[in-house]
Amino acid sequence: MNRLDKLFSDNPSHVLSIYYTAGFPELNDTLRIAKELEDAGVNMLEIGIPFSDPLADGPVIQESSTAAIHNGMNIETLFKQIKDLRHTVSLPVVLMGYFNPVLQYGFELFLKRCGECGIDGIIIPDLPLDEIEHTYGKVLDKYNIYNISLVTPHTPTERIHTIDKLSKGFVYFVSSSSITGNTLEKNDQQEDYFKRIKSLPIKNSKLIGFGISNNKTFKTACEYANGAIIGTAFIKALKNKQNIKEFIHHILHNE
Repeated sequence: MNRLDKLFSDNPSHVLSIYYTAGFPELNDTLRIAKELEDAGVNMLEIGIPFSDPLADGPVIQESSTAAIHNGMNIETLFKQIKDLRHTVSLPVVLMGYFNPVLQYGFELFLKRCGECGIDGIIIPDLPLDEIEHTYGKVLDKYNIYNISLVTPHTPTERIHTIDKLSKGFVYFVSSSSITGNTLEKNDQQEDYFKRIKSLPIKNSKLIGFGISNNKTFKTACEYANGAIIGTAFIKALKNKQNIKEFIHHILHNE
């Protein structure tokens, strides 16, 4: 069984996923951070592959990507770092990145290496659905790597059902149409969208990301979905050398 399936079977609510950029703050921090997050009580990890032109990311994650690239991080280096991931980390792990570097590396080779390292899924925001359906779906199945796609407030319902059909594990619901890092502000428009998320009859679990930064916004997201994803706030914590266990404790318990 893919670890993502087991995660949502065992934890149908209040799932906390943390995103961080591979190779940040220092090149060799990737595995250390993964282990510390697991020890702190996180349910899932999303490791970002740094890219020079991350269109969906705000300035904080862009800055971490730039720093990681300067540190020497790339796809091959990441795979070398995480080849022994499963010796120390049991959580589901998803790689998140952009299509161009993966295509240059070789999509099937990328998935093969993911499988060898114990990666459970991939999030590639700019990977076209048609490519998943007609070109890459069989390759994903071959290596038991789950594709996770994003939904925005403007995604039509029909397309959401297509995304659900072509995704496994969970669907990533973006809380707003802005880039990462903006604060989640609950207003009538936001609440209508969240209610729409909650009512959608889809087969996959639902996680909400973008703007989740503290216990209050985490709990808000969990009212409407199976859990939430935190990225920018955690990158800031790493930059400020904040204790990882304390950061996660405040997200989960507001203490």
